[in-house]
Amino acid sequence: METVAENRAFGGVQGVYRHGSEACGCDMTFGLFLPEEARDGPVPVLWYLSGLTCTHENAMTKAGAQGWAAEQGIALVFPDTSPRGEDVADDEAYDLGKGAGFYVNATQEPWAKHFRMWDYVAEELPALIGAEFAVDMERQGITGHSMGGHGALTLAMSLPGRFASVSAFAPIAHPSQSDWGRKQLGAYLGESGWEAHDSTLLMRERGFDGPVLVDQGGDDQFLELLKPEALAEAMAARRQEGIFRMQKGYDHSYFFVSSFMEEHVGFHAEALWAK
Repeated sequence: METVAENRAFGGVQGVYRHGSEACGCDMTFGLFLPEEARDGPVPVLWYLSGLTCTHENAMTKAGAQGWAAEQGIALVFPDTSPRGEDVADDEAYDLGKGAGFYVNATQEPWAKHFRMWDYVAEELPALIGAEFAVDMERQGITGHSMGGHGALTLAMSLPGRFASVSAFAPIAHPSQSDWGRKQLGAYLGESGWEAHDSTLLMRERGFDGPVLVDQGGDDQFLELLKPEALAEAMAARRQEGIFRMQKGYDHSYFFVSSFMEEHVGFHAEALWAK
């Protein structure tokens, strides 16, 4: 593992690291913020999964999460959103290929060789971080924005007991019924396996064994693609422990994410420190 950069931030360290990924068959880069408390021993960890077109860097520099994480004494992980490299398949469209891994294991060509983001985020990167840094892997939460909100919700519901809490900002909530989903799931998975990557269907089927927080901007320009009402209805029908909030006037940008980041970090910290 190579240290790309380490910067002092809010009493802790914001690092960027690169490593060879067996899951993705290429070098992968991730960000990790460790609060000051990590000097004395392992701290709880919150995963942040980013959206379409993003790298590890977008949320790391725009979400304003480190200050709130430092207050709560928890670590933050910012994985990349897809494999990278000259030999990695790509598409001219912004919503397929590099920057658009959708947190699935692709089974279709030309994607299957490298696009194994589910294995990377669920298994490989947690094992690496748990071995190399002072984080408590028994206390994990997960959040994300847009495509990353989709990833956070599906991972949380598919890995019972792994995460103490899950939240999402404007998640792609019903991808099997949206053009942000049918296109990507069809390309990566073919005609089957979509149900395992649709948070509305997972919420209807099994729910989450902990608290859920979802924030959606009321003026989001992508509402028809996100389909938040489907997830809200599924949460209500299941009587899922959680909160779904429609935030009046907010759009899909990082201005929206950063506006509610303090509350999301606090939500996770409460669950993580109670575990």
